[in-house]
Amino acid sequence: MSYAEGSCSPLHRVGAAQAIAPPQSKIVRFIDSIRKSVFIIGSALIVFIAFRNSVTWHCQQFWGASGDFWQAQWGKIYDWFEGDVFNINIWGTFFWIFGVFWFVNLFLILLDVTGKPEFLLQYKIQDAKNIPVDKKRLRSAVLRVLFNQTVVGIPVQVLLYQLFKLRGIICTRELPTFSWVLCELLVFILAEEVGFYYSHRLMHHPYLYKHIHKIHHEWTAPIGIIGLYAHPLEHAMSNIFPGFLGPFIMGSHVATCWLWYALALASTSNAHSGYHFPFLPSPEAHDFHHVKFNQCYGVLGILDRFHGTDNLFRLSKQYERHIMFLGLTPIKQEIPDSPKNKSPSKLQ
Repeated sequence: MSYAEGSCSPLHRVGAAQAIAPPQSKIVRFIDSIRKSVFIIGSALIVFIAFRNSVTWHCQQFWGASGDFWQAQWGKIYDWFEGDVFNINIWGTFFWIFGVFWFVNLFLILLDVTGKPEFLLQYKIQDAKNIPVDKKRLRSAVLRVLFNQTVVGIPVQVLLYQLFKLRGIICTRELPTFSWVLCELLVFILAEEVGFYYSHRLMHHPYLYKHIHKIHHEWTAPIGIIGLYAHPLEHAMSNIFPGFLGPFIMGSHVATCWLWYALALASTSNAHSGYHFPFLPSPEAHDFHHVKFNQCYGVLGILDRFHGTDNLFRLSKQYERHIMFLGLTPIKQEIPDSPKNKSPSKLQ
């Protein structure tokens, strides 16, 4: 994969997308976006509730915990920090998101470097791309991600903490109720969609793309850690800020923020992984974005539908595969490429 692939101007591709895609009224796209948002968010919350209840039950059985398992665990963390609000919000948050991100991505890096477990390679979206991943490029990506997480991330976290203090921060030993957390997650998801879509689309302005966002698009076939592989300014604007927006609006408990940050980091790692694994949300849309540049700017696809920035994607095989599939047969075998279209990069 050449670095030159990422140098294509997004503006040159807009005309082609609009020429192919049939025109739709904004009203039709608006209705579609509402239907899509209800389906996606409703499904996500149902899965999350089931997952939470299952994990809670198994943890209580394994550890023999009594009472509220999650309250007990949070109490241990709170006591370890001696209730220090600053340290919980800065250092607790930093080590939490750092640990979650690398826990997920060390597995993906092992898969990309060694090709093992070999049976997982059948779920690769772009055939023969980054198998194995170039170790020099991987090392460069890891260093940039570590820089963003530390040199950029910690000062930004301190700034956001000050904003949280003005908003009214909640950092108590008692956790909010699970039903309230679900309500907050709904707001977080919608706020992130708005914040990420518009900040990301702004990064595709020719000047910002050339000087800032092009770094992220060096990887036209991304791997998991590329979710945080970006210019420092983009990392602050498009990676950190959209995730912070929802908790700031809601004035959330710091433990709820940690839960949300873990979900968001796992989501972006999956979206950039380059694999469409069974039982996980589909990464096809964002993988398509890395191939075509001017399609699929958002997280959920709601605002892409509203603004018509998914028109080319909706004509592709990748859109047909853009589902969470529940079998072990790779989705590319269930929905194979057309004879004249063997890879997303050939779609014109």
